[in-house]
Amino acid sequence: MTTFFSMSMSSDSVGTVLEKSDLNKLFLYFYGVENKYYTQDNPELNDIPLTKIGFQLATNLKVNDVRTFFAREVPGFSDFNTKIQVAGQGTDITTLPIESSPPMDVILKERQIAQNALNGKKTKEKSTLPPTQTTNGKKVVYIYHSHSYESYLPLLQGVSNPNDATSSNNSVNVVGVGDMLAADLDANGIGTEHSTINVAQKLQERGWTANNAYQYSRELVKEAMASDQDLKFMIDIHRDSLRKNKTTTSINGKSYARLDFIVGEANPNFKQNLELAKQLHAAVEKKYPGLSRGVFSKDKSMGNAVYNQDLSPRAILIEVGGVDNNLEELQNAMDAFADVFSEYYWQMKGAGQF
Repeated sequence: MTTFFSMSMSSDSVGTVLEKSDLNKLFLYFYGVENKYYTQDNPELNDIPLTKIGFQLATNLKVNDVRTFFAREVPGFSDFNTKIQVAGQGTDITTLPIESSPPMDVILKERQIAQNALNGKKTKEKSTLPPTQTTNGKKVVYIYHSHSYESYLPLLQGVSNPNDATSSNNSVNVVGVGDMLAADLDANGIGTEHSTINVAQKLQERGWTANNAYQYSRELVKEAMASDQDLKFMIDIHRDSLRKNKTTTSINGKSYARLDFIVGEANPNFKQNLELAKQLHAAVEKKYPGLSRGVFSKDKSMGNAVYNQDLSPRAILIEVGGVDNNLEELQNAMDAFADVFSEYYWQMKGAGQF
């Protein structure tokens, strides 16, 4: 019975319930209880579902969402609290992105690199033609990694457990993926700053755990923004924990690691960040159908729910592939995203958005 009468009225649960109601109407309703003058010209105030709101506040349950009845009782069921804001191809409640927080001994463990996988890395030919547009030496995109240790099984020697897909070697973790994106954006004339800091090491030095990763990366973002006023976009690159059949797609005969756009609900820039993610998803899908798995949002029940996105209305978190994606698939994904993002950037720049 603890689930039904928990009375755990956190600020997040209150906000989740009330966001569906018109707060002005709710205020007028309670004001009108004492003074009928304020409600006589607003008959619609009588339709406010006070019983429903009261029940949801008291129990943290939503009568029209069966998931809330099981989330705290069934282990792992709370993962389904992730909201699908825009569904990509094949995306439903069974394919939601999964965020994991490995213990420190796992993320600090040194692992052998699958050198054969890296030997097959293609050296991209640099264009002899300069980009038609440039930011004239200004860095306008900041790429960083709250979970810099997230890696990929095909790039690790003798590792098959998805929970062990971690490494401090930037050739095989998401920092390497960030290198790909930074190089592509620079080639397209978009100046990019990329943080390659070993977050796991920094957490260990402070006696912190993986649960403090966003707390640490927040310092990086704030420092970058303070030192360079030209930065316009903050991109946090991660890796999903789903398996290959969910995180891979084929487009015109090429295999790509798929992308997830994640937005935190517990920040004042949520609407702007969500709109940005939706626009990028739409642009990606128009040019590379199936590359994006969709746009997802998470509240406090799912973890951090801010992801440093309160620091900028143009902050995004992108999951690039899953534990089974290989180097070629990751490179193809970053080439495609850089292509789309570059077009988006110049379009917004031309429209005077920044």
